[in-house]
Amino acid sequence: MNTEQIRQSVREKWLTYYAENRQWLSRLGVWVNCDGQRRPSSGFILATLSVLEPRLAQLLPLVVDLSSNPDRIVMALGLNFNPEEQLDKVSEGAVNETTNGSRKLLPAALHEINIQASQVPMKAPAQIDEDCRGSRDRRD
Repeated sequence: MNTEQIRQSVREKWLTYYAENRQWLSRLGVWVNCDGQRRPSSGFILATLSVLEPRLAQLLPLVVDLSSNPDRIVMALGLNFNPEEQLDKVSEGAVNETTNGSRKLLPAALHEINIQASQVPMKAPAQIDEDCRGSRDRRD
């Protein structure tokens, strides 16, 4: 089992899921600030991915035995980023690369979902964030 493949897979699945559900997730009260990044809480991300990525669901019992800190797990998976910003970057990259004549292939579903999500009027994002302190305060 290649850990980089799992990281890439969970990243793609998380961004696709977020894009599909962006309209309500951006307003849900699960947002935190963790090491300078605004993102949904680690528990929310891990619970979602345990359903979306079967390989991760198989690994999580072992990972939790090693570290019960969900913030550290999310960081180790490379998911400590703001999904709103990532989707905007993917969208901008697709536009820039097609206007320059060269094309970079994006995962088809993510690209299609981005277009659909951008056509839906967005409501205001959640304004109150929790503070993520778990990555520094607890020792495992």
